[in-house]
Amino acid sequence: MATGQTLEADVIIVGSGPGGSTLARELTRAGKKALLLERGVDHRKRFYYGTYLGALVYTDRASLLFTQEGLNIVRPLMLGGATSMYCGCAAPPPPWFKEKYGVDIDAEVEQTIKELEIAPLPEELRGRASTRIAHAGQALGYEWEPQPKFMKPARSPKFACGARCMLGCRCGAKWNAAEYADEAVGAGAVLRTRACVDRVLIENGKCTGAEGRLAGNAFTARAGTVVLAAGGIGSPRILQASGLKDAGVGMTMDVTVMVYGFGKEPGIGNDPPMTWSWENPADGYMLSTLADPWLLFPMVMALKGVKYPFYWPRWGKLLGIMIKLKDDISGGVFPDGKISKPTTNRDREGMAKAERVCREILLKAGADPSAIFMTPQRGTHPSGTVRIGTMVDTNLQTEIKGLYVCDASVFPEALDRPTVLTIIGLAKRLAKHLAQE
Repeated sequence: MATGQTLEADVIIVGSGPGGSTLARELTRAGKKALLLERGVDHRKRFYYGTYLGALVYTDRASLLFTQEGLNIVRPLMLGGATSMYCGCAAPPPPWFKEKYGVDIDAEVEQTIKELEIAPLPEELRGRASTRIAHAGQALGYEWEPQPKFMKPARSPKFACGARCMLGCRCGAKWNAAEYADEAVGAGAVLRTRACVDRVLIENGKCTGAEGRLAGNAFTARAGTVVLAAGGIGSPRILQASGLKDAGVGMTMDVTVMVYGFGKEPGIGNDPPMTWSWENPADGYMLSTLADPWLLFPMVMALKGVKYPFYWPRWGKLLGIMIKLKDDISGGVFPDGKISKPTTNRDREGMAKAERVCREILLKAGADPSAIFMTPQRGTHPSGTVRIGTMVDTNLQTEIKGLYVCDASVFPEALDRPTVLTIIGLAKRLAKHLAQE
């Protein structure tokens, strides 16, 4: 049992990503005493934020976290969670979320869209090369559309968004969940960073708090309600350590690759990421305009093979399309620290179909046919490890009274689209439920 400092609250929230920060803000506004515990720290005002150095500092294992199958996962550990390194894309939950699983967050999502003024970037800021790719797709009969963004150029004194934006937003145009955490603290919530929660405290089938280490020292936090919002990897690990052994069995990842080619005109590296997209729900994938940042490009290519880093000098003419696959539930997050995400036959078939479409579009956009290739696969949205209908009910409560989960881990299947807006919607819905208790 932990000793040392003891904290008290009405609700303990573990994790400050879009789920945790939204909950802290909404519950504090509703009069609850919220304690927000974040494993990382706030890097937003540090000189290295949004740089290649920063990406090494504030990601799990310096961005070298891999599944047993070799799937790379970039997992930010900091205030704001994944929104500190995302592409700023917004998409409502797919229709099946409500129709199949009975989770209706339409009102909360619509409220968020209005509040944060979520919309596509203005036409002149979508990037010439990205627009050229989208127009090529349209000419081939694919309905590419401008991607709604958590990004407002008017917020920035100098809007300068490119592929490097994925390292962290330095110009201030992109919304970060840490802003909701700031608002929560301003309304009276207590935020503790460097707070690593080891397990949840359970007595007679009821949640009574959590314990772990705060800046390296043991601490105990007491509350009748605990919400885990530590992400698709963090939340199941805490549940496993708390005695819920089925947590982490099976996961989805929205497995992602980039299909690259080189044109004769300037490429998409200096365009804002993912300004255009197209969804193919029938075959289970989404396409969007995207490229790896300049310095990361040769590192990613080195994972593919010896010759591919030598394409680096041509990065300025790079054309890229991201494939985000609706992958099957498989593998999992295990108590020994290992993560497994094997691909299924259906996954491989879907990826092959998407790759053929990408090659077709890149050729139409003017790519050199002799150098079109696909990057190694990576995992962009670890999720589905504490699924609705399996480990939590539609109110996101586990079998333990007072213990909830509110992050991507509750997705019952792969979302196959940007996740942040759905997580915010779930958090606002859960906050209403908890405020009424």
